[in-house]
Amino acid sequence: MSEPSPSFDDTTDFENADRGFLGALVPSVVTDAAGRTVWDGDAYGFLAEDCPDTAHPSLWRQSRLAAKQGLYEVTDGIYQVRGLDLSNMTVVEGERGIVVIDPLISTETAEAALALYRAYRGDRPVTGLIYTHSHGDHFGGARGVLPHGTEEGVPVLAPAGFLEHAVSENVYAGNAMTRRASFMYGANLPKAPDAQIGAGLGPTTSTGTISLVPPTVDITETGQEETVDGVRIVFQLTPGTEAPSEMNFLFPDHRALCLAENATHTFHNILTLRGAVVRDARIWAAYLDEAIEYFHGRYDVAFASHHWPTWGHDEVVRFLTEQRDLYAYTHDQTLRLLNEGLTAPEIAERLELPPALERAWHARGYYGSLSHNTKAVYQRYLGWFDGNVAHLWEHPPTALALRYVAVAGGPEATLAKARAYAEEGDLRFAATLLNHLVFADPADVPAKEALAGVYERLGHGSENGPWRNFYLTAAQELRHGVSGEMVDMTNPEMSMALTVPMLVDSIAVRIDGPRAWDEDLTVDLVLPGERRRLTLHHGALTQRAVPDTPRTPAGLVLTLDKAGLLGLLAGGDPGERGIGVEGDPALLARLLSYVTTPDPLFPVVTP
Repeated sequence: MSEPSPSFDDTTDFENADRGFLGALVPSVVTDAAGRTVWDGDAYGFLAEDCPDTAHPSLWRQSRLAAKQGLYEVTDGIYQVRGLDLSNMTVVEGERGIVVIDPLISTETAEAALALYRAYRGDRPVTGLIYTHSHGDHFGGARGVLPHGTEEGVPVLAPAGFLEHAVSENVYAGNAMTRRASFMYGANLPKAPDAQIGAGLGPTTSTGTISLVPPTVDITETGQEETVDGVRIVFQLTPGTEAPSEMNFLFPDHRALCLAENATHTFHNILTLRGAVVRDARIWAAYLDEAIEYFHGRYDVAFASHHWPTWGHDEVVRFLTEQRDLYAYTHDQTLRLLNEGLTAPEIAERLELPPALERAWHARGYYGSLSHNTKAVYQRYLGWFDGNVAHLWEHPPTALALRYVAVAGGPEATLAKARAYAEEGDLRFAATLLNHLVFADPADVPAKEALAGVYERLGHGSENGPWRNFYLTAAQELRHGVSGEMVDMTNPEMSMALTVPMLVDSIAVRIDGPRAWDEDLTVDLVLPGERRRLTLHHGALTQRAVPDTPRTPAGLVLTLDKAGLLGLLAGGDPGERGIGVEGDPALLARLLSYVTTPDPLFPVVTP
């Protein structure tokens, strides 16, 4: 994207980001019970300075806005805590206490955010909890606002399908997603003008304790109205937009509209770089259009779970209209060009936004980008294969790299050519050549340093926060190796929220298939209200529901509850847990012997 026109209003966002400010957390540092820092907002103090040469001016501006921290009044009775995590926590005052919307990522930051609210508005109890959608930065801090023993009688509202999507996304491909998220958010980069300056959607992610309080009230249809602690709420379901399970909602008595994460001050991701199911830009635009009409005339302010609010009914309509057209245009024009035979990279190079959208700050690619979003739309419809049979059966990266280096004349010639391209300013092809050189020989230190330097330059020039963080994290790992802390998604509450079939699936995707090729065993799990048969055959672990008296017997029958099942899957002894055992107990040990534990710090930029 090019820079917005200088004539475009540059002050409104800053005025809105500061509007309603009541006070900040000082210092802006949150620690866990062991004293480990899980959030440091003060580390972004350098953003108050002028933009340096090591950052894209537009991303610097966005990062400065997103780093603003404190308690803000949105409208009478509605407050937001911003700048204490990647996401915002919103508080709505009711008759007896407060309704909390989206309690951040970590219990520690959520607790700090609630304490900041109470410091200015009084020690009101939490009388309701709302999750706007099924991503971890909108539910992980739940126990920070609703500790164990306080949830009785407190309704927890979420869109239909929330629990399944919230938990499954962090389980089936969770290890790979978490590793890639460390690149996307620059979690292990220093906070500095030449390093991590933000993520576009917010500063970065906190690294505290993940929790989950299961919903007690499902929102199942648009138009559903609920009253929580005297607060009336009207819902619009928006499944398949920014998350598989998501919803917007209106507070009619406050004339305030919550847009979840469906409309924020950035072009969002159709496919996030950490990995996820490809989102549907067409339906995303359709639900934004529905919101414009469905809530028309009933609000004076709109807020979301990231960034700052938009005030004024007409301004919100303009904002939603531009956001709608952004996703619709990207979707439709990608389809037009792919139907003309262009491939995803070709479409990404050709597609441009209309000038009116190009000039809108909130439509710029700080988090998603036009380049990778067009590729995501292509992927949704046509998948990874571009139709060119030369790409149908290519060598894997290392084998391909060895051949490229040989064609280029060997390692020394490849390095010289790559450096020449870098000096000429063709950083993209320099990165391609150097990447092949590193994959051909991971011990080639000059090649790794040259590639790190190219990635660093690409990162410093990126307007997109995740692109910058990916490039700079890659440079860091090339120079210093893989290190750093990963977000721990193994909190027992997450596991307890899985259904039994999902628990079994979480094991099935970790079976070492080749080692289990010749295995043939069956295990029945008898749980309250259900009996499931697990079959390991030809290296595949499958499952199905069976009647209380199955047609054929299993080799092992275990009678237990979900907690007992979790204990067994963690390596516990059935006899020590009071679990009913019929048949051969050795079958369980055989089954679990094939379960692998993936490396949470697997290499990304080297083979």
